[in-house]
Amino acid sequence: MVSGGLAVIYLIVAILLIIFLTSRFRMNAFIVLLVISFLYGLAVRLPLGKIIENIRSGFGGTLGYIGIVIVAGTIIGTILEKTGGALSMTNAILKLVGSKRSPLAMSIAGYVVSIPVFCDSGYVILTPLNKALAKKTDKSMAVMAVALATGLYATHCLVPPTPGPIAAAGILGADLGMVIGLGLIVSIPAMIAGYLWAVLFAKKYDIKPVLEESYDSLMKKYGKLPSAWLSFMPLLIPILLILLKSLSNPRLNIIPPGKWADFFNFIGDPVTALLIGVFLSLFLVKKEMLGEAVHGWMADGIKNAAIILAITGAGGAFGAILKSSPMGDFLGNTMSG
Repeated sequence: MVSGGLAVIYLIVAILLIIFLTSRFRMNAFIVLLVISFLYGLAVRLPLGKIIENIRSGFGGTLGYIGIVIVAGTIIGTILEKTGGALSMTNAILKLVGSKRSPLAMSIAGYVVSIPVFCDSGYVILTPLNKALAKKTDKSMAVMAVALATGLYATHCLVPPTPGPIAAAGILGADLGMVIGLGLIVSIPAMIAGYLWAVLFAKKYDIKPVLEESYDSLMKKYGKLPSAWLSFMPLLIPILLILLKSLSNPRLNIIPPGKWADFFNFIGDPVTALLIGVFLSLFLVKKEMLGEAVHGWMADGIKNAAIILAITGAGGAFGAILKSSPMGDFLGNTMSG
């Protein structure tokens, strides 16, 4: 194999290639990641059999750890979107914070909604409300859009069940409950930084909202929204269960080994917890729409998860190739020195 320093240089080239091919040529990220995994393995002179073995194990191992969790999380997000549960959560936050502080309300709403709903979908769902609030409170759309977008991205990048942090936890073998707990804490200053940027700098740009409908007409379109506490349940209950599983870790010595620890380990496993979240989300669905939710909306969630699973698995394959390269030992020795 090549030297560790040369492997790092090849990694930089590989990352630049991934960015270039996916952004400039719009190539599918799944194909790009797999091709780059092969090319990187060949460049660092891994044995040919080892390249295939790592790509298989990296892809399968990553999906085995996070596949069901991503699908369940996507289904919850789809149901929250279709039922108006995401808007109901946002309204509850708006009432708590007050309409005068609407940018802060949208930052917090983005922070909450982006945990079960992917940030791009969350932005689409909340933009009509964001525009209506901008008009109602006479705020620039620059302020409102930045506040919402940075709130969404804070938890999307740091808090499972969104794919990025789950994949990172899987590749590193990290405890998912700890990742959620610490991610929720670390993403708060990230959200606040985005909010401050919005109100201090983005306000220089006075952009009037192009309004499709007013706040009142938007609420009428959705009809009677589900209650806020029912909307929060599919999100909060799974997170609490996963955190309880982490507390039963014998190294923490909080919940002693025994039946209770075994129970929390079972019910707090991300697969169990997210499936419970899926069933809780069905309480948001009106009786006449239950059949459509079970057959149609859940199928939509699974379809939306498919491309995410493929790309995340390919990322796991690339990660496994990187682990087998001499880069890891080189960086470890260099950093410790």
